[in-house]
Amino acid sequence: MTRRQFSREFKLEAVRLVKERGVSVVQASRDLDVGESVLRRWIKELASDPGQAFPGQGQLKPEQQEIDRLRPEVAKLKVERDILKKAAAYFARESI
Repeated sequence: MTRRQFSREFKLEAVRLVKERGVSVVQASRDLDVGESVLRRWIKELASDPGQAFPGQGQLKPEQQEIDRLRPEVAKLKVERDILKKAAAYFARESI
């Protein structure tokens, strides 16, 4: 059994059905054949960040793109810091 994927438009329409038309989450989930928890998550996701909700498969939110870009830089800086610590300890030992 494969996992179903829904388009951004479908998700937006499902949320609109609940929010604007006043259909209950339970009824909308039955009508659309999606899980209640899934529909509630879509509603929460859209409420928290309407502009960036449901970015699509393979697309990341700008915040996640920045985090992915910064991770290698942080790793490099940690290595450099560790090298400098070792060098400082080495030179401190030699000056005694």
